[in-house]
Amino acid sequence: MHLNPSGRCLDAVREFARAGGTHIVLVSLPPWSLGIDINSPGDYRKVFDKILKIARRAQEAEKVKVFVVLGVHPAELTKYYGRLGLSRSMEIMMGGLEIARDYVVQGRAIGLKSGRPHYEVEPKIWDNSNEIMRYSFELAKDAGCAVQLHTESATEEGLAQIAGIARSVGLPDGKVVKHFSPPMVRICEKHGIFPSVLAGENAIETALSEGTRFMMETDYIDDLERPGSVLGPKTVPRRTKQLIEKWGEDVFWKVHKENPEKVYEVEIEL
Repeated sequence: MHLNPSGRCLDAVREFARAGGTHIVLVSLPPWSLGIDINSPGDYRKVFDKILKIARRAQEAEKVKVFVVLGVHPAELTKYYGRLGLSRSMEIMMGGLEIARDYVVQGRAIGLKSGRPHYEVEPKIWDNSNEIMRYSFELAKDAGCAVQLHTESATEEGLAQIAGIARSVGLPDGKVVKHFSPPMVRICEKHGIFPSVLAGENAIETALSEGTRFMMETDYIDDLERPGSVLGPKTVPRRTKQLIEKWGEDVFWKVHKENPEKVYEVEIEL
């Protein structure tokens, strides 16, 4: 999920915890969502430090464990290049990823965020977005961490292409997380991608019908103008409790403990 000081922030964490949630993967927001202008790579420190501050406050207030994923949003390239030029925009975003990598190495974050546009863009933007994504894979390989991807809607062709880029730089299978994934568990496994399935209506049951190699998410964006988007904070713990009645607890030990421990190399404390 995402949290924003100008949104519900700790109230959303409280709602999550009261529903039974214990661990959060907190993903960095685009800089403009936090009121931060990016003009150089170093400006990303303001974004990352704000996210880390939110994580600390959430842990202290609600006693949940918060893991942080830091990086760049693919929409940043289309937002910056008209003002800064394509080459400088790429340089800034790749520099931001390097800083995020440093936070991972320091133990302050567990993974990188990158991707490519989920909307139609001109070819040069698409090609350069793929280069930025490739660079995130190189940095993740060096840091020994996972990359969470924001991309276009998942298709087997697109997943195969992304997997090919990751493998070309030596990033191990299972270290590319498809955020906002449909329940394409078998196809993702075939290509070495790890799906984080949006816990919407019937999606988790569909995923479970293909196995347990996935994680669950809400992609809660914490925007007061769009309350509940994409899914509300309590969705994952609530849906898990509902589905345990039919599927049993063992599958959710896999989904909520073993899988994130393996992908992100963290410890899910019980």
